[in-house]
Amino acid sequence: MIENKKGHPNEGSPKDSSGRDHKPPAVTGQCAEVLELLRTEGAVLSFRLTAELAIPEAAARVHDLRSMGFNVITTILPAVEFRGRIRRNVALYSLGVPSWPAPGFLEERTGE
Repeated sequence: MIENKKGHPNEGSPKDSSGRDHKPPAVTGQCAEVLELLRTEGAVLSFRLTAELAIPEAAARVHDLRSMGFNVITTILPAVEFRGRIRRNVALYSLGVPSWPAPGFLEERTGE
């Protein structure tokens, strides 16, 4: 007798996703530019992203990367000299370890 099961017979249920290999999501556009800078330079000032690299909403791109599971750390520096002037409360972005997934990111997704 043949059993006709619905769904995808070779795939586990969503509850079984904890044992699978998780891969970082595809990142494109300005998010990809920010991520590449964080990987190559280690840490990047928000002013550098906006003024030198033409990424006008750097904080939004960092937010997007975090929502994809990247472990982006923000450190607020009280004073930074940028282009000859002292700037106050400047964001310095860097990648944490591990860079993906951020701690707890996959556990939050399995609970959805």
